[in-house]
Order: sequence, then C-alpha cells, then structure tokens
Amino acid sequence: MRNDQPKVIFLKDYQAPDYLIDETHLTFELFEDQTLVHAQLILRRNPARGTDLPPLVLDGQQLELLSLKLDDRELTAGDYQLDDSHLTLQPAQASFVIDSTVRIHPEANTALEGLYKSGKMFCTQCEAEGFRKITYYLDRPDVMSKFTTTLSADKQRYPVLLSNGNPIASGEEEGGRHWATWQDPFMKPAYLFALVAGDLWCLEDSFTTMSQREVALRIYVEPENIGKLQHAMDSLKKSMKWDEEVYGREYDLDIFMIVAVNDFNMGAMENKGLNIFNSSCVLAHPETATDAAHQRVEAVVAHEYFHNWSGNRVTCRDWFQLSLKEGFTVFRDAEFSADMNSRTVKRIEDVAFLRTNQFAEDAGPMAHAVRPESFIEISNFYTLTVYEKGSEVVRMLRTLLGAKGFRQGSDLYFDRHDGQAVTCDDFINAMEDANGVDLTQFKRWYSQAGTPRLEVSESYDPAANTYRLAFRQSCPASPGQSEKLPFVIPVELALLDSQGRELPLQLMGEGAPVGIVRVLQVTESEQAFTFLNLADKPLPSLLRGFSAPVKLHFPYSRDQLMFLMQYDSDGFNRWEAGQQLAVQVLQELVGQTQRGDSLLLDPRLIDALRSVLGNEALDPAMVAEMLALPSEAYLTEISEVADVEAIHSAREFARLELATALKSQLLQRYQQARAASRAEPYAATAEQIARRGLQNIALSYLMLLGDAEVLAACEEQFANADNMTERLHAMAVLVNSSHEAEKSRVLAQFAEQFKDDPLVMDQWFSVQAGCSRPGGLERVQALMTHPAFSLKNPNKVRSLIGAFANQNAVNFHCADGAGYRFLADQVITLNALNPQIASRLLTPLTRWRKYAPARQAQMREQLQRIMAEPALSPDVYEVVSKSLA
Repeated sequence: MRNDQPKVIFLKDYQAPDYLIDETHLTFELFEDQTLVHAQLILRRNPARGTDLPPLVLDGQQLELLSLKLDDRELTAGDYQLDDSHLTLQPAQASFVIDSTVRIHPEANTALEGLYKSGKMFCTQCEAEGFRKITYYLDRPDVMSKFTTTLSADKQRYPVLLSNGNPIASGEEEGGRHWATWQDPFMKPAYLFALVAGDLWCLEDSFTTMSQREVALRIYVEPENIGKLQHAMDSLKKSMKWDEEVYGREYDLDIFMIVAVNDFNMGAMENKGLNIFNSSCVLAHPETATDAAHQRVEAVVAHEYFHNWSGNRVTCRDWFQLSLKEGFTVFRDAEFSADMNSRTVKRIEDVAFLRTNQFAEDAGPMAHAVRPESFIEISNFYTLTVYEKGSEVVRMLRTLLGAKGFRQGSDLYFDRHDGQAVTCDDFINAMEDANGVDLTQFKRWYSQAGTPRLEVSESYDPAANTYRLAFRQSCPASPGQSEKLPFVIPVELALLDSQGRELPLQLMGEGAPVGIVRVLQVTESEQAFTFLNLADKPLPSLLRGFSAPVKLHFPYSRDQLMFLMQYDSDGFNRWEAGQQLAVQVLQELVGQTQRGDSLLLDPRLIDALRSVLGNEALDPAMVAEMLALPSEAYLTEISEVADVEAIHSAREFARLELATALKSQLLQRYQQARAASRAEPYAATAEQIARRGLQNIALSYLMLLGDAEVLAACEEQFANADNMTERLHAMAVLVNSSHEAEKSRVLAQFAEQFKDDPLVMDQWFSVQAGCSRPGGLERVQALMTHPAFSLKNPNKVRSLIGAFANQNAVNFHCADGAGYRFLADQVITLNALNPQIASRLLTPLTRWRKYAPARQAQMREQLQRIMAEPALSPDVYEVVSKSLA
C-alpha cells in the first residue's frame, strides 16, 4: 500500500498569485518523436501582494528543461531549483522576462492532458491543470495573459495549424515544413489555451452578430467525417443567436472554430475561439447518430459556445469556483435546449438524470458541496454536483428573482467582471445588487453538501375554509459536515379542486388571492403556510417543474397520483405523479419477490398507462416519458438496502404485465408511428424525435411478449430504417430478447456495415454491455478483444466497461463478485494509462454501502486491492481512499 499520500488543497488557503504574466509568447516545433516548446513570459510582481520579491515558483510536469533565461541572462543549474512539479527561481526586479525551452513527448501521452496525439493529429486539453505538461508556467485560473502562439510542423502531414484568437501570419520553412502564428487579443488563463495541427477538412459558414459584425465559422474534422457536420454548424448558429436574444451576449473574435478529436477525456472544451470536441459531441448524421446523439451535439455545441462569456470572458478565480462557470453554463444550455425542443420533456430528462445519478453522488463517499472545501486532484471534481446540481442552484435563483430580475443580475455580473477571474460570491453579489435582495442564506446551496429532504403534511379546516401545508426540511450528514443549516427552498405549487382546476391562492395575512401558481420560500427547519377561502379540501401540486433539487415526501395515495397524472396542468408534475405511482407499485413487487409471494401488479398502474396511451392530444414525447418505468438505477438509489435481483425481477415482471395488458394499444401506437417514419425522410425535429421515442418504447414493451408478428416488425425496422435511432433500438431489443439466432445475425450485420465508423461501433459495444440477459460479464470480456476496442480510447472504455458497470446492474453485481474484480482490474490497468478515466470508472464500487453485507465485503475487497497498488495516481487514490474512509 502506498505510503506517500498526495497533498490536500483547501479553499481556505487560497492566496492571490505573487506574480502576474502580462504576455505569453509560445513557439511549438512539432516532430513525430518529440516537440520543442519555446516560451517567453513577460512577468511582473502582483501589486496586490506587496513590493518584496519572493521566489517565482512555476508549475511544470513531465518536462525536459533544455534552456532557461532570466531577462537576457542564461541561467545554469545553480540559479534555480527543479523538481518533478516545479521550477523555482529568484527574480531580481519587479518586472522581468523568462525565456525557456523544453522537450515534451505528445506522441507517448496516453493521459490525454496537455499536448498529445489523437491518431495523426496534435491537440491539447489543458483544463484543469494540463498546461503545466506543456511548459513551465503559473498554471492557475487567476493568472490571465495575452497569448501569441506560433506552430511549426511538416506541411504534408499537418497542413492545418490552429491556435486561439485570430491568425496574423504564416509562411514556409526549409525541409517541407511551414508555420502559422495566432494571436488572442483577450486575456485568458492557461487552461483555455489550445493548439491543433493535422490533416483536416473544414466546413465553413458565417454568422452576422447583432452589431452587424461578420464572424467566420469553421468546423474541422478528419476527411472521412466531413459529411457529418451540418447539424453541429446549425446548432452553433442557433446558439449564437439565442445568446444574443436571451442574454445580450455577442461573440467577440473574427473567427470561431471547432475541431473534432477521437481521443478525448471529456465531452468538449471551451478554449477561447478554438473549441476542441470529443468527436461524439460534434459528428451527427441520420444514418450513424441517434436522436439522442443529435440532441447531445446541439446541447454540447451550445454549452461550449456559451462558455465564451460564462467561463472565458469571466472566469474562475480558483478551481473551487468551478461551478461558477459550469453550473451557470449547464443552466444556460438546458434553457437553450428547452427552447429548441420540448421544454417539459427536457426538464423530465434532466431531473431523471439528476435524481438517479447526482442524488446518489450526494449520498456517497465523494459527496461534496457545489463549491467544495478541499480536493486532492481537481479532475475528480468535474462532477454531477458541480455541473448538474450547480445548474439547479442557478435555476432556483431564476425562480426566486423571476426572468427579468435574473437577466438584470446576469447583465451586471458580465459587465462588472468582464476580463476577471472571480468567485461564486461575486455571481451572487451581482444578483443581489441588481435586485435589491439579500441572498446570504441562499448561498448555503454552495457550501453545504447533500440532498435536502422536504417532508410536507396537510390539514384542512372545513369550518374556517383554510388549508395548511407544513414543511419540514432536513439534510443528512456528509463527509466533513455533520450539521446542516436550513436552505432556501423555492416550492412552486398549485392547489387543485375535485375537477382538476387550479384554485386562487390567498395566504393568511394577504388581502386578496395572488394568482393560481405560487412560489413559496421554505427557509426554516419547520415552516407552515395557510391558504384561505377554500370551500373544499384541495389536492396540492407540489414542487412544480422540480423547483428545487430536494427529495419531496408527501403522503399521496395511489388514486391521488392517478388524478394528478390526468389533470395536473404542469407537465413535469404529471410525469412525476406517474413516476411516484410506479415507484409505489414496483416497491410493493420488490417486497413480494423478497418474501417469495406470488407477484401481483396493482391494476391502477395499468389503468393509468392505458389512459396515457389513449390520449391522442398528449405530446407523443410525453407519452413515451410516462410509459417509461423508473429505472433500476433509480430504484436502487431510493432503496435503503438495494436488492439487485429483486429490483430487476420486479421491474421485468411489471413490464411484461403492462405489455400483456396494453398490447393492442401499444401495437396501434407503434404501427402508426412506424408508418409515419416510413412516409417521410428523417429530420432531427422535436415532432419526429417525439414520434420515434414513442415508437421505440412501444416496441420495447411488445418484444417482451415473444410474438411472431412483433418479432417480424422489429426485424423490419432494423433492416429498413433510414436512421440510427430506429435501427439501433431494434437491435437493442433483439439483443435483450430470447431470439438467439436473430440476435446473432443483426449484431453481425451491424458490425459489418459500420466497422469503419468508431462512434457507431461504440454504440454496438454499449448495446451488448447493457444486455441484462445471463452471461453479461463474459460477453464484455470477449468484446474487449474485438479489433474495434482499445483501452487507450476513452470513448471505447465508457461504451463497454462503463456501460456494463453502470447500466447492467444484474450482471455487474453477480453474486460471486466477478463483476467487481473485473472493474478493479480495468481501473488498475487504466491507472497507468489514463488516471482521469480510471478514477471515473470507480463510481459503481464507491457506492458499496448501498448493498447487503455480503456484497459490501466483496466491493470493499476490490477497493482495498486497488488501494494496495504501489503506483496509484492521485486521481484514483482520492476516490478510493474516500470510499474506504
């Protein structure tokens, strides 16, 4: 077991930098076996830190220092100190210049941080601390500099040379090489630096800003992918227009570029003017990308573009403030997607993901506040809490302040802090100052970890015609936080009468009703609100639109939930009522399974979904969402002790019962949708996406019946679909069926057709990794030997190993613990190749406390085995040590 524990970094220890870098001049000589990086840094003492001259400590990792100059003086080894992570020297005056040359090896960089090779292309990923693997630098977000970058490379191999900002010069060199210089006029931290060199093709377009400036738009890819870019380009132009209209933010450079890269640890990166994307987030074509992939491309393109203001022009002071840019920008991209598609369905998808995954993170050993207090490795804090819960915190601000007040706050924030590195407090202060409000208590959402529990009880006084709702909030202890103070919880609600109509809402102390939908602010541990002039007891529609990221508990009966499913005007709460009804029914089935009783499905769930299926006026996307039962992962998350087999058995029983009872309606809706799909060409429109979603979930249910007519329809859809959404789903339901011959045939046909398309093969891996039929681990182990799989490619790892461990509970949690051993083996191997990916794979093992003692022991044993590795990276060490604590 390792003895050298990595250093813990604390927010409370933050100090401003001793020195600032006004200008950064970089020259890269790119070769196949090495890269030389020449850096000139123009520095000065930070006036905020005093007038003395402390040592200058530059960050640097995996660098071979070849030369170093201070002003015009060549330094020798006795003039500086050098270790594995820092270069330290003593300036003689307050302003000075450092010139250095280092040698690095991007061709051998499997961690995909700093400068590395993806296939035949050079590219960078510098967030969070990758720039220190390029040259010696003050690699922290509060050191902002103007960058000028020159790239030199073989012209035939690398005809395209890109960096941040605008191109200012280029030319030829001897030996078949060429060079290009880029200059970024905006101050930026090193994490936003980018470089790309490759043999790339480009889709070009332009955008006219609201001040009538022409901006050149370019998306670069390897030649074989040039036909898969139009959707991304259309998404970019929509994003630019939306940001102008909704936030008043205009793009600032003459050119905006995106480059698609096959080997990338994240989804995409917002480097100033030169966004680098995982190819899965930019390439989209109907024949190779699903509807979900098209929507993801649209959302990620928007997210990275929106960062130009919420992240680049105004950036983070330190990495503890990561949600300042990420939570805000996730909220912005979610609102954009809601405006482009179905707002209600978008909200349903986001909340389902949050409650299944982020709530589980809140309840686990890696639980942390939206603004954490400490970390060992910052890459471990690119989490759902920082991104998704951070977005919910911003959404609550918008709910509390209203759309107009929120826009006033964001305008003030951008205007006040343009060109600065700031904190979450600065964001809140702008919201306060623009609206004349006090958000001191609200800021607890940034500092307190965990998911609040909100218990609500009701009482009605028929003599006084008053209705009282009593709220009690609490939040469980989390690592380092045993006591929690009350949050500000905005609860949007309506009260419904017996006909489903929304009643006028007049609170005690008010002279008249104030609307039919209200936002109550629950700010105390226990707090009650009394409504007046209600002739009959109403039914509350609580937490509409999921107005706060809390676990709501109200004693709804199953009949009341059916009523809300039918009458609630809030689309999210109609879906939520259906989910709560299904949860109650499924948990009852889990209990029956555990006791060995005969399974009996509550017919009210069948009746409720029959009504949904028969509602032709309801958006097909909503019908599809309401037909989808709560996932096994969500049922696990809400269980005190998760019984994997019982949850799986109960849910599969419910699905089969529903399919049997609703067969005729499901078949009718399927046939209608499939006929419409055949009648018109594919388009990634909200209407068509909704129709295909309903078509595919109907097919999922119908295929459980083993019906020859349905099998033929499924095979027809696979064979004749003009799009990946229908083809992939048909293959997936076949793979999860008992039709072994048909399954083998479609898997072979699919692989043969798409063997040369890496992203499509990732989907092929995922379908098989997620198959819940017996033998899942053996299938995954066999697929790891497939020629299309590589442990060095993050997308492959996520699509096979990640999909198996996160989406195939019944096989991953097999009783003998083989799934845990398998995952630990992969983490140990990846620890040496790519520590970021290794640490992210660990999540299923970190949740060992959720299971019965026998499984807990097996999972802990594998965590202890990983911990005993002698060369454990800080990334993996942090996750494992916290999991075992």
